[in-house]
Amino acid sequence: MTKVFDDPAAFGEDMLAGFVAAHGDLVRRVPGGVVRWPLAGAGKVAVVVGGGSGHYPAFVGLVGEGMADGAVVGDVFTSPSASHAISVAEAAHEGAGIVFSYGNYAGDVINFGQAQETLRGAGIPTQTVLVTDDMASGSPVAPELRRGIAGDFAVFKVLGAAAREGLDLVHVVEAGTRANAATRSFGVGLGGCTLPGSQAPLFTLPEGVMGVGLGIHGEPGIGEEPLVSAHALAGRLVSAVLGEFEHVPARVAVILNGLGRTKYEELFCLYRSIAPALEAAGSEIVQPEVGEFVTSLDMAGVSLTLMALDQDLERWWRAPVRTPAFIKPASDARASAEMRSSSVPGEAEPSARTLNPIPGPTVGSDGAPTAHGQVILGDGPSRCVVRAFEAVAVALADHAEDLGRLDAVAGDGDHGRGMVRGSRAALAAVRRSTGASSALMAAGQAWAAEAGGTSGALWGGGLEAFARELPERGPIELSHLARGAEAFKAKVQALGGAQVGDKTMVDALGPFCASLSGAWSRAETDGPGAWRDAAALARAAASATAQMKPKLGRARPLAELSVGTPDPGASSLALVVEVVGEELAKGRRG
Repeated sequence: MTKVFDDPAAFGEDMLAGFVAAHGDLVRRVPGGVVRWPLAGAGKVAVVVGGGSGHYPAFVGLVGEGMADGAVVGDVFTSPSASHAISVAEAAHEGAGIVFSYGNYAGDVINFGQAQETLRGAGIPTQTVLVTDDMASGSPVAPELRRGIAGDFAVFKVLGAAAREGLDLVHVVEAGTRANAATRSFGVGLGGCTLPGSQAPLFTLPEGVMGVGLGIHGEPGIGEEPLVSAHALAGRLVSAVLGEFEHVPARVAVILNGLGRTKYEELFCLYRSIAPALEAAGSEIVQPEVGEFVTSLDMAGVSLTLMALDQDLERWWRAPVRTPAFIKPASDARASAEMRSSSVPGEAEPSARTLNPIPGPTVGSDGAPTAHGQVILGDGPSRCVVRAFEAVAVALADHAEDLGRLDAVAGDGDHGRGMVRGSRAALAAVRRSTGASSALMAAGQAWAAEAGGTSGALWGGGLEAFARELPERGPIELSHLARGAEAFKAKVQALGGAQVGDKTMVDALGPFCASLSGAWSRAETDGPGAWRDAAALARAAASATAQMKPKLGRARPLAELSVGTPDPGASSLALVVEVVGEELAKGRRG
């Protein structure tokens, strides 16, 4: 159990502050993460990695000479926000472009993707290398759907070495892409991890059983098998990973990764049988790594990663590294001298500047009467917005544990925490705003920036889209709310790619929007009543997701486990619109 912390909600931030205090000779803090120190010098492609906290030494521990130039850090098991990715990338950029690299998770893809678009718009060449090494999370015929686990380390290592050689952006990306295509991972879970402040692990296993095909976010494996001896487990892992290659690789880089609670002595007992099994199969091992590289808090478990080496990949794998958590010495005196000379003393400390890509408040409708003219909020609509967000923040905090339990069935259990962070940030933002449209716009910006993760990006983008349909001043009518809800849904679907039936928040959004639009088209006069009726349909639809199998996101590999449990995103959406409906009724009465 994770026991050492002050405020569980600030665990990621507190960890980062302590990490920088301990390694100030190698890294500098910037908003959203860290960058290496000193910087590499002008003309080098900057490699920026990232993801949620809870995986140390990934991601911050891998920032330094020969590996990453910066790391973006989210909350525990939660992707960082787009604004934080931009902040770190700008601080790390030295004129030759940025390569983002991270595991293939929905929240990371959305947030880093938005950051990439913004950076490109600002004239900074930016590319992405996704890591998709996890065999258990998808079929080999569609490797692009797989998630990234301990293979992150291999891909980051190659990217860092290629960039250090002075390759340009295109060729650094080619190197990372080649490394990812040559990398496969498979693991087993031996016990679940516990999020800070939680009293129970995210999953448990019966005595004498191991979970097969684990991830790195505390989720259970895709199946269960009897726990076996180290020798038998080594054979299970080696045969599984080698079986993914068309031909047995002649030379392989090997990473035997502990998830946090499985100790080094156990890993060495396991590697004792892995090495001869690989050699017997015809693979020569090149500089194996045994230890903790991509962990999952205090999770018990191991994973085996193999990267099939060609001449270039082997050179990059062998290249020297010096980071807070990983040091690979140079193979000869000349390489050591090259490493020392590549750090430029006296470089100015990186600024904490950001591009501030989020647009300023935009005014939506001019508030002119619509065809039906159902006024819901007359004077002081912005005050109602504040009250609504106050009520939403309270409700989400009250239900955070419940939402986390829903998410933990087939995910990482962080949905409730993320919704609390987002709603609190949004509340603080609307309290500083004076108009309805600008208040909701500020709420969306703050929610996305502070919550991170998939839900942070979706709620942030959705609220901004909703804001553009509201008047800044004057009465708010049912037409505004109906158009706003449709805009919210359209943005969520554009960002996440979900459709009705995928077991996501869209399954609750669809009926909600249809009901609200129907009430508007029928010229109903009770606007708050129309919202509450729509919210009731959203709640029913959210409950109905219990019988669905997820088709997107982190829960997809564990689809069978999620049957019988409502989708957490749909459930939180239903909760929010119910609470807002109550506040609309109060605003009408007021």
